[in-house]
Amino acid sequence: MEVIEILQEASRRIYENVKDLAGTDNAAGDFGRGAGGDISRNIDIIAEKTVLDYLKEINFDCIVLGEECGRVELSKQSKGFIIMDAIDGSANAVRGVPFFCSSLAFAKEDRLSSITDGVITDLSNGDMYWASKDRGAFLNKSRIKVHDKEPIYKIIGINTSGATHELMNRLHPIFEQHNHIRHFGANALEMALFARGLLDIFIDLRDKIRVQDIAAGYVIVKEAGGILLDANLNLLDADLSYKTRISFIAASNQKILDDVVSQIKKIKL
Repeated sequence: MEVIEILQEASRRIYENVKDLAGTDNAAGDFGRGAGGDISRNIDIIAEKTVLDYLKEINFDCIVLGEECGRVELSKQSKGFIIMDAIDGSANAVRGVPFFCSSLAFAKEDRLSSITDGVITDLSNGDMYWASKDRGAFLNKSRIKVHDKEPIYKIIGINTSGATHELMNRLHPIFEQHNHIRHFGANALEMALFARGLLDIFIDLRDKIRVQDIAAGYVIVKEAGGILLDANLNLLDADLSYKTRISFIAASNQKILDDVVSQIKKIKL
């Protein structure tokens, strides 16, 4: 079984186990803070356990880096890392807002740039976004690409949750000049929508994003033809440490990247 097939099956099992939980009392609960720093909810715990149980069932030799469970070594002869955010958009899931997903990726080494496979599943409907390095990106069985034409409406995704006053000041010209700003509350699924061509650029400059949040999106966006850069406009890369926090920009092409980035106030980029 190929790695991508393992990630897909684990993702399907998450969907089956949590699809009826969203918005119910059973989705919530407070299980303390997970390895990623956020409060673990019951739906998070169920989703992570689903993946861990499956990987043990098939005896997959790996190290799991989970949002809640932290580092779990399933083998001393590891083939690489499973980077798992079993529920991205937990607040939406608990409240029943139909925008949350699972994000699973595989990396051969301790770097974002070594990711070879990724799967993001929309847990509100079961749609699966997936990609393997040099094989393209897909939504279910259909190949997807970033939007490469002049958009009728330029749609810009910006995550500003918990942003500082300074950052909001830097980003203000974008809000002032564009009426079509979006943020839905689950970075991984928003990266998938971007890869599908539904957003033209996605910006998160808060220095808050963990590797688990964007690992699967990283390979899906790249295989869909997107540009992925850090806050200094260098190619995005990072180690897989829990202490690592990332800022990034995903753009569909150089023109829209130059257009939007030129509007960000050059206080400190």
